[in-house]
Amino acid sequence: MAEYSKSQLNRVKRGHNRSNYDVDKINTILDAGFIGYVSYVFQGGAITLPMAYGREDDKIYLHGSNANRMLLSLIEAKKMSMTVMHLDALVLARSGLHHSVNYRSATLFGTVKRIEEPIEKTKALLCFMEHMMKGRWDGVRPMTEKEIDRTLVVEMVIETASAKIRDTGVADEPEDYKLDVWAGLMPIKQIAEYPIADKGKPQEMEIPKHILDFYEQNKQ
Repeated sequence: MAEYSKSQLNRVKRGHNRSNYDVDKINTILDAGFIGYVSYVFQGGAITLPMAYGREDDKIYLHGSNANRMLLSLIEAKKMSMTVMHLDALVLARSGLHHSVNYRSATLFGTVKRIEEPIEKTKALLCFMEHMMKGRWDGVRPMTEKEIDRTLVVEMVIETASAKIRDTGVADEPEDYKLDVWAGLMPIKQIAEYPIADKGKPQEMEIPKHILDFYEQNKQ
């Protein structure tokens, strides 16, 4: 079982009993999501933005316009951090102090480079789209050379990472368990609803199999 080595950078300090450094576990958290929170510094100030991503092995791919200030800042810094988090439940305790949430989160740290070679850029964009929905790349028209040129693609190599997971019930004070206060979990999950066709030709077309497959896999 491969693990990321622990250091001051990635070690979980608070709630370390919920920490996890297993590479496969962290990849599972990443593959279950599509939005990561990326932090960067712009004009001396810290900014965090949500970004869609794709993952392949130990690499994360982000993309935007050639003028995207966040991606340009990351390229200049040559390093980045990103966090992905899934909210699984509200933990409703008998006291306000012990309310919490169940969650799965992974924080990544790594080096950044700009991908400029057209074939590499295309492979990175393929990874991004297939991470969003398997089979979608073959369901759309190919990107033009102009579109590829206008797209800034960034590759992050994950050098170290850590996960933090809470998946337990309520943890109240022993004396509070006698109180007439309801306590428990409110499970929360993200689901897919039935696809809605865009105006025009899609309204007259059958929904492609890869879209229906995604719906069936994520509808409940």
